[in-house]
Amino acid sequence: MAILVVYATTEGQTRRVARFVAHRLAGRGRGVELLAVADAEEIDWTSVEAAVLAGSVHMGRVQADLAAFAADHAAALNARPTLFLQVSLCAAGTDPEELAEIDRIARAFCAEAGWRPGRIVQVAGAFRFTQYDFFRRWAMRHIAAQKGETVDPGQDREYTDWAALGALCDGWAEELGEVSARSRT
Repeated sequence: MAILVVYATTEGQTRRVARFVAHRLAGRGRGVELLAVADAEEIDWTSVEAAVLAGSVHMGRVQADLAAFAADHAAALNARPTLFLQVSLCAAGTDPEELAEIDRIARAFCAEAGWRPGRIVQVAGAFRFTQYDFFRRWAMRHIAAQKGETVDPGQDREYTDWAALGALCDGWAEELGEVSARSRT
């Protein structure tokens, strides 16, 4: 049995998060299959013990292809332990309204898909200036300035707390082990 990790990414930070999660879970002795959502067409759910979906918020929504995947596979996802990782720059902040908004976006994403993840976790994203066009680079600099952040538009800036994400993976792997042990007895 394996843990399926499916992700959608826009500038690449969610791919980095998904790879980290897959590597961390594999390091804890778990079988892991990592797939970009575009490659997650035919899944043998009988060999999937648990699943992690990871997507990022852009313009108030998670990627449409991840939403379609979650909706198409909601029954299979709901039948096993699952984790939803939503990546957003807002998750790096402390503004209660912004944090409430990304929580609302995550809940709406799951509700629209008919998926009930066991856990939803907000993961801080990154400024990917090397991936932005001129207009997006300008908009992101403006957003950073509004938040009191000084950024160099020639360099990417990462906010993901890798230690916290590692601890999350470790704890979730332990929970899965406990669930597996109980189901065998």
